[in-house]
Parts: sequence; structure tokens; C-alpha cells
Amino acid sequence: RHRTIVLCSTQQDIKENHNKVSKTKANVLPDHDDVEQQLEGFSLNWPPWKNLPLRYKLIGTTSLAFVICNMDKVNLSIAIIPLSHQFGWNSSTAGLVQSSFFWGYALSQLPGGWLAKVFGGRKVLEVGVLVWSVATALVPFLAGYLPGLLLTRILVGIGEGVSPSAATDLIARHHVGFRLLSILVTLESMRSIPLEERSRAVAFVFGGLSVGSVMGLLFAPPIIQNLGWESVFYLFGLLGVVWFLGFQFLEGGETRPATESLTLSQGNTTQSWQTSLKEMNSSIKDVPWKAFFQSRAVWAMIYAHFCGSWGHYTCLSWLPTYFSQELDLNLTEAAWVSILPPLASIFVTSIASQLADSLISKGVETTTVRKICQSIAFLSPAVCMTLSSLDLGLPPWEIVGLLTGGLALSSFALSGLYCTHQDISPEYASILLGITNTVGAVPGIVGVALTGYLLDTTHSWSISLYAPSIFFYLSGTVVWLAFASRQFMLSLYEAGILQNRRTHVGYVSELMLLIDSKQFDFNLEECPIFLRCSLTGYNLGVFWSRIDDHFIRN
Repeated sequence: RHRTIVLCSTQQDIKENHNKVSKTKANVLPDHDDVEQQLEGFSLNWPPWKNLPLRYKLIGTTSLAFVICNMDKVNLSIAIIPLSHQFGWNSSTAGLVQSSFFWGYALSQLPGGWLAKVFGGRKVLEVGVLVWSVATALVPFLAGYLPGLLLTRILVGIGEGVSPSAATDLIARHHVGFRLLSILVTLESMRSIPLEERSRAVAFVFGGLSVGSVMGLLFAPPIIQNLGWESVFYLFGLLGVVWFLGFQFLEGGETRPATESLTLSQGNTTQSWQTSLKEMNSSIKDVPWKAFFQSRAVWAMIYAHFCGSWGHYTCLSWLPTYFSQELDLNLTEAAWVSILPPLASIFVTSIASQLADSLISKGVETTTVRKICQSIAFLSPAVCMTLSSLDLGLPPWEIVGLLTGGLALSSFALSGLYCTHQDISPEYASILLGITNTVGAVPGIVGVALTGYLLDTTHSWSISLYAPSIFFYLSGTVVWLAFASRQFMLSLYEAGILQNRRTHVGYVSELMLLIDSKQFDFNLEECPIFLRCSLTGYNLGVFWSRIDDHFIRN
């Protein structure tokens, strides 16, 4: 294909060169019919996912990143057994090593939320994957030096810690930047992931964690037994580097940054950086921190995240050791048994997300759906752990079945708590997740280490592993049912706290005021409001019903 490029500086130049180009095209370009005949019967549609909508590609690649994320997280849960034997660690030291990951994980939550909001989720996710992958590959070099080993795991935690906020930003504010002529088509193509698809999107992305746990627990033991424990860190780290390189070829899909000036100009790099930093600080100041921490709904999210993380992280870190000691299994057998809970979680996640989206599409209040899902996620493992801890004379494999079922049903949280951040505010979803994830990482630090300490002192798995988790699951259920809500942002807007109208509630309220004041009309003046509402992923069904009422009244 030949192209003629003409640089025009004036209107007259454009007209003159247009005629030249038209004549040139007639001589240079081949006849369209000839091209069609030459290409007849030839079709190249590769790769197979080429024609998938961009949001599906982003969801798929982000989910794959979370698969690798948990592979790098759980590899130490298996490798800690030969590491402890080689270096003579007791349970307290092993707990300290495993908890060091969560030091970095906790420290990176809020910075990750800010960075995702300012620079976009894609850039933050890319850097996070690269950091944790390189740090994973460095573990064998520093394993014999405890401070160095702790540092590498802290870096893994930092890299993985920014990823949930980055993924939440992608889900909440994903948009396609095409300008189309039709307003209705523009609304459909530029909207973020719709509310009625959000549970499935969140479940698919974060469900990659369960897949990663399964793959990590499945492949780590044979790799360790055949190639040595060092090789599992080399290979798993390499996977993340390969993902990073492959993700560079995925075009588009960047979330909208908080500021337009973050792209550095080649002509004035220093000034651009200064402007970027100023606007970044301004963006952080715009976050309604005081309003967040005055809201009971936000505190319910924070405590629920803490409670769920306690049970999840302690079981993730200690179940292989528990199965090895209680069932007298070798390394491979203990790892395979540990696969059962995350493997079952994959199927539960799919069922839970479809159920939640189905209920919402049928008109069930979103808050009610989130409460139901989160209650199942808390009460199921609490009941199963209680039965496992009591001296009921159950054989070991029945205990395994109980734990598998309870921990699998805890995946309902992906359609409960983990969707609430986007439900409340797509604009601040990454910030909200950063807040809750910061507190949610504390059980990884305290709970994992405390479990090892209690195990050394009491020699009881019921006291060290089960009892604290049961308490937090039950108390989390009470708090969640009492205070969870997605409506508090509307009250903040009406109180004048969110005067800049940067949240979807502001846009919704703005449009509703226009409708109720009988000033609404389908003209270009109101289209930007409609577009902004669409970009937030807000359910437009409410708008149409209000508009119908408006026209009936008039």
C-alpha cells in the first residue's frame, strides 16, 4: 500500500495539494477490484483473540497477572519446609519469614491507590509485576542471610501490594477512547464495565488468585524435589518477566489518568515533571479523606477486609505445614491436599459472581446482594473451622473436606466486599481498596507470625490457627450486616463535601436535578453530562425511567 504525505500550512495549500493527491492516488494506488480478487479466499485472523473487545483482553491479562501473583506468594509456603530443615528454623522463625511479605504488602496499599489514580492502573500493574518477579528470582541468592531474605520478600509484597488497586482502577474506570458520531453508540462504547457485569469482572480478575494458588501448590513440589528449592523461585520469577514483556504488545486499554500533564514533554522535561508532581499532590488532596473515615460504611469495609484476610492469609501460609504434620504427608502430598481449597474456590467464584449479577439485573438492591455474598463468605469457613477444631472423632480426610468447603465458599467475598469499592465510587475505587487493603494486610504480618508463635507455645492447631479465624469471621459478619452500604457517597455530595462532582454520584445528581427541574433535553449541552455518567459505569436504567416520567409530566 502506497501513501502520499503532504504537509500543509494554509487553507490554500490544503486545497491545492488536495487536487495533487487526488491525481497521484489515481496513478499510484492499485484498483480496488484487483486487490479484492488477489485477496479472495485469503483470511488472516491471528491471534485468535484479535477481535475480542478490549475490555475482555484487559480482564484476561490482568487475571493472568494475579495467577502469577499468587504463584509467587504461595511458593514460599511449600519451600519453607526444606528451607527450615536446611537452615534450622523453628516455627517462630518460619512465621517471621512468611509474614515479611505482608510488611511490604501493607506499606504499598495506599501508595498503590494513589499511583493508580494518577498514572492509571495499567502502568502501575506493569511495574508491580516486574518488581515482584525480579525480587522472587533474588530469593535463592539471599536465603542464607536472614535480613536479605526478609528484604526480598518485602519487595515481593510491595510489587504485589500495588496490583489490587491497579486492577480495581482498570475495572472501575476502563474506557475506550474513540470518538463516534452517534451519541448512543458513544455512550455504549465509552462506558466502563457495566454494573451488571462488574461482579463477573471482579471475580474473574481476582479469581486468578485462586488459580495461582492451585498452580503454585501443584508445580512447586515436583520442581523442588527434582531441581531443588532454588529453582522454583527462578522459574516463577521468570514467568512474571515474560508477562511484563508480553503485556507491552497489548495496545490501548489505559485508564484515564487524573491529569493530562503526566506525559512528559521532550521539550521541557523538568517543567513537565514539576507540573505532574503538583497535580499529583492536588489529586491526593482532592480525595475526601475525612468523609471516608467518618463513614460507618467505609469502616465496615475496613473491618470486613481485616477479618477475611486473617483467615485467608493464616490458612494460605500454614495449611501445607498443618496437613504435613496432622496427616503425616510428605511434601508433594501435603501440597496436593492444600490445592483443594483454592481449586474449589475457582468453581465457587464463578457461581457466586453469576448469582450476584443475576440478582442485580433482576432489580435486587446492590447493597442487599453484597451483604448476602459476604455473609456466606464469612459464616461458611467459621462453621467448618469450628467443626474441624472440636474433638468429634472425625477422620483426617473429613477434616480436609470441611476445610476445603469452608474456604471455597469464602470466595463469595469477591462478589461481596471486593465489589463494594467500585459500587461506592469508581473514581475513588483504587483509593478505597488501598485503604481497606492496608488494614487487610495486617493479619498477614501479625496473624501469620502469631500462628507460628502460638504453635510453638501451645502445640495446638485449634488454638493457633482456628480460634482467631473463627472469632474474626463471626464478628466481621455482624459488622458487615449492620453497616455495609453503597449509598453514603450520595449523602456526601448532597452535604456539599464532594462539590467538584468527580464521583459518579455527582454526575447522577446533576442529571437528576436537570430532569426534575424540567430543563432536561436531548441536546449537545446535556450530552457531556450523559457521557460522564456513562463513563462511570452507572446503571442507566434509572435515568431512562426518570426521563420517561419527565416526558409524561410534560
